[in-house]
Amino acid sequence: MKAPRDQHFLTDKKAIERIASAADVSGKRVLEIGPGEGALTRALLDHGAIVTAIELDFSLIEYLNNRFHREIRSGDLTLIHGNAVKCEYPPFDISVSNLPYSASSKITFRLLDAGFEEAILMYQKEFGQRMIAPPGTSGVGRLSIMVQTYAKAKPIMQLSARSFSPPPAVQSWVMRIILREPPHPIDDHQFYALIVRELFSYRRKTIRKALHISAGVIGKERVAAIEEIIPEEILKKRPEEIQLVDFAKIANAGFQKKNL
Repeated sequence: MKAPRDQHFLTDKKAIERIASAADVSGKRVLEIGPGEGALTRALLDHGAIVTAIELDFSLIEYLNNRFHREIRSGDLTLIHGNAVKCEYPPFDISVSNLPYSASSKITFRLLDAGFEEAILMYQKEFGQRMIAPPGTSGVGRLSIMVQTYAKAKPIMQLSARSFSPPPAVQSWVMRIILREPPHPIDDHQFYALIVRELFSYRRKTIRKALHISAGVIGKERVAAIEEIIPEEILKKRPEEIQLVDFAKIANAGFQKKNL
């Protein structure tokens, strides 16, 4: 079967087994996004997982229904025909997925919002590198800050193009992501996410300039409160030059004004 859109089927049997066994999935509710032809799905089921798989392509849904009709009937596998960027996620404990490359960022943010015990997710290597780029370095971005605020992420496997059909033009990383409490107090998580998003929308500007450009979104009074509370040495830096604690302080300063 031909892979649709930007999906690349994982065909390396050793890699499939390593991914399926990277987390203890036995008896756990496992969310798989983009199951393709079901190679990883089969391995997860063999490891005792109770799998829900979300697939966008209807022809693949039909194929999976035929391949796994016994597992579907027994309740070990549930198929959802939908777009993982938009559709509602069922309750799950662990996500193990070969994510569509073009939707990796949006799906990752959705998974972080949903919450989980552990995630084993495959990305383009470059995307994985951005995810773990340290704050204060040129490679850092919105993705890096949001993931590192709420989770510990590390690569556990690198796969070459030969592991897939069709072969992608890039190497892939398999990442282990485990949620954690933020390392610094955050008064309002939605406002924190807004601040991070807006600052990195103008990553080449100083914090002060980015705040002023985004005042219509953030709120002029909140921007004024941030400027009053946050030291000049932070305001004159660019978003890529500050640390996690600084993002938290900026967001908390604005949120306090919101509640006065």
